[in-house]
Amino acid sequence: MPEPSRRTRRPAARPVRRALLALHRGAHRVDAATPASRDRAVDALRACAILGVVLGHWLVTALVAKDGALHTVSPLQAMPWLAPVSWLFQTLAVFFLVGGHVAARGLATARARGDSYGRWLRARLSRLLRPVAALLALWAVAVTALLLAGAPLSTVHTLWKLALSPLWFLLVFAALTAATPLVARLHPLWPLAVVLHVDLLRFGLHLGPSWLGWANLAAGWLVPYTLGAAWARGELDGRRPALALFLGGTAATALLIGCAGYPASMVGVPGGAVSNLNPPTLAAVTFGLAQCGLALLLRDRLRRAMARPLAWAAVALVNLSAMTIYLWHQTAMTAVTAAALPAGRLPGLHTAPDAPAWVACRLAWLPLFALVLALCLAAFRHHEQGRRRPLDRASRVVRRHLPPTKSPHHA
Repeated sequence: MPEPSRRTRRPAARPVRRALLALHRGAHRVDAATPASRDRAVDALRACAILGVVLGHWLVTALVAKDGALHTVSPLQAMPWLAPVSWLFQTLAVFFLVGGHVAARGLATARARGDSYGRWLRARLSRLLRPVAALLALWAVAVTALLLAGAPLSTVHTLWKLALSPLWFLLVFAALTAATPLVARLHPLWPLAVVLHVDLLRFGLHLGPSWLGWANLAAGWLVPYTLGAAWARGELDGRRPALALFLGGTAATALLIGCAGYPASMVGVPGGAVSNLNPPTLAAVTFGLAQCGLALLLRDRLRRAMARPLAWAAVALVNLSAMTIYLWHQTAMTAVTAAALPAGRLPGLHTAPDAPAWVACRLAWLPLFALVLALCLAAFRHHEQGRRRPLDRASRVVRRHLPPTKSPHHA
């Protein structure tokens, strides 16, 4: 058979070439629309933190079909050697670090403009809380429909609990944001001392009641949040503070796991005697210190990487819809799992996560989870971003919707 001529091959290649050209042009527009004073490393860290949480949940949470209902199971129960996955993808400390940094800078900027605390707080919280209404409304309808269709009550409870679980983080983050004027200059050692004493009473002396651990829900995440505020004040500039946080946090976490009996997993494992995350333990906080130190060490490299228009456009896209991605990622996973139930017990989706083969199968499902999340993003991102604007007005979109940061070179 004769080889197709260039003339016959060219039309098929044209749409791909045009799409790539449009992608490059769009990336350069976003790059050009970004103020030179913006510290792009901050946005890169936020994007990495959000995507880390999403991938972590998709990998360590399984919905197993058993006795005609869905139940939540973790692969870490049967395969504890997967604990390093939680070290890679439990990135909430980095998000609180960035949140404290951005909030402290934003509050200082608002005060310099003469804006009131109330006006600043409304602007901050509206971006966080607007997407929540859509999530609650959809799940109210979904739960009603499932119950009317005769779905098992345990399945309905499992699905809505998993889908709404991201809200706990949002409530804590909103509370710390509201308390920024009080905690912005708080030394991180103070909340760290609270966590230390709470854990000493709970696990060392066995004196405190179980509910005492919930004091760490605020104190534990206040540690990276106040570190972010210290970063905004310039107290963490240079490699020495970052290296001290990384090495100190790593050593402390290793000692707590190896000598004090804390779990190796940095996420909760169903059936485990102690969860490092629910509520946060001292090991989770020291691990967060190590993460924050590593994030600060990577600032210069991230700034150089974000100088590339395509990389920066991808990070900007995640930041524009960060809360939507976070709130809807569990819904995307549950939607795929529930919709595929009529097809039978599919490996990596409905089967028990008790063997390495399950991990390989779960990895194959991740692109479908991502596709459904992209559909959720397209449907609900306007709740976070406001009304959509055309691409030729990218400057106004970037300036208005990306959370404010400022480059250290312009501080």
